Amino acid sequence: MLRSGKKPLTYTIRSKNIFWFDEEKGYERELKYTVNQKTPFVDEFNGNARLEHIVFENGILLVPKEKQVLQKMLSIYHPDKDKVFVEYDAEVEAQEDLDIIEAEVDALILARQMDIDQAEAIMRVEVGSKVSEMTSKELKRDLLIFARKQPKLFVELANDENVNVRNIGVKAAEQGIIKLSDDQRSFKWASNGRLLMTVPFDENPYSALAAWFKTDEGVEVYQTIEKRLK
Repeated sequence: MLRSGKKPLTYTIRSKNIFWFDEEKGYERELKYTVNQKTPFVDEFNGNARLEHIVFENGILLVPKEKQVLQKMLSIYHPDKDKVFVEYDAEVEAQEDLDIIEAEVDALILARQMDIDQAEAIMRVEVGSKVSEMTSKELKRDLLIFARKQPKLFVELANDENVNVRNIGVKAAEQGIIKLSDDQRSFKWASNGRLLMTVPFDENPYSALAAWFKTDEGVEVYQTIEKRLK
């Protein structure tokens, strides 16, 4: 199967001008795919060789058991194996499918057990400020959909404590407890305009704020904001 996942009507890979280093013989040997030879190695050909194209149809190439030369060429010697195409392995495919399904199940269980505050923090990463307008039912539904569609990312966000801390900063700004300057370079108390922190150059303001909340100076501000949000 083609690795790209695309399925063009036809796709041709090299069937000649291929070289493979033979460690036993100590040199590179030329290979060609033919329909009248018993080997792909040119130095073992007997008589004239009739070249044949190697063509994938709709992204797939089915190789009958009778075409052992083509089997060997694709499975062992072809330099495009695992780069342009991969060999189908039912056990490997089953394991990959199983891994995906198990990841989805784990993410869905985690999402189902998650409290509303953490759910809001994660969905804020996904949908932004829109999350503030969502009902708890809408939030829970979209959380489960997100967990099912992107289980790996969901679990990473669920285990990232910065996501929750960042969410506190966003909520504080939305509720007018702190204020982000118009140039997005600093945070201030909304009540008196006192500077809290300056955003480092080329950083997301709320990611920088979350990091600052963990400093000795920032942790007191974080605790104060938490109390005001309750």
